[in-house]
Amino acid sequence: MSTIIEERRRDHQQEVHLVIAEDDEGHAALIKKNLKRAGFKNNILHLKDGQEALDFFFKNGEGPHRIKGNSYLLLLDIRMPKVDGVEVLRQLKEDPELSKMPVIMVTTTDDPKEINHCHELGCSIYITKPVEYEEFVDSIKKLGLFLTIIKLPEVNGTK
Repeated sequence: MSTIIEERRRDHQQEVHLVIAEDDEGHAALIKKNLKRAGFKNNILHLKDGQEALDFFFKNGEGPHRIKGNSYLLLLDIRMPKVDGVEVLRQLKEDPELSKMPVIMVTTTDDPKEINHCHELGCSIYITKPVEYEEFVDSIKKLGLFLTIIKLPEVNGTK
């Protein structure tokens, strides 16, 4: 039984492309490390600000770009330079090709108005980063376990 579950996890993990938009290098490294510890085996792309995230998904500029037909999941910080996470979320959810893509807000902001606003814009999940190191690590491990079992839609279109 556990072999079947592990095979399903491996098969699904090959399909998921995780993008982290996070300006804090330490938080990004901690997220990557603990997702891998939780069994998430995929490559993880780290983008350092909201503009890099928009350029990746809308295929602008010189950097890496999304690939048509792949399944993406975005872990998105709110407080970032250039373009904040709320604006990134708004633009992604307004685009017909990208609107189905799951976006998980991962931020230190626990203001109920901000949480409601992100959900109104279409975020899938809102996670508040705990201030304490051990709690943060534990939260990311739990997120990693969750990511090993979810199914994601493809991002289609010609953009």
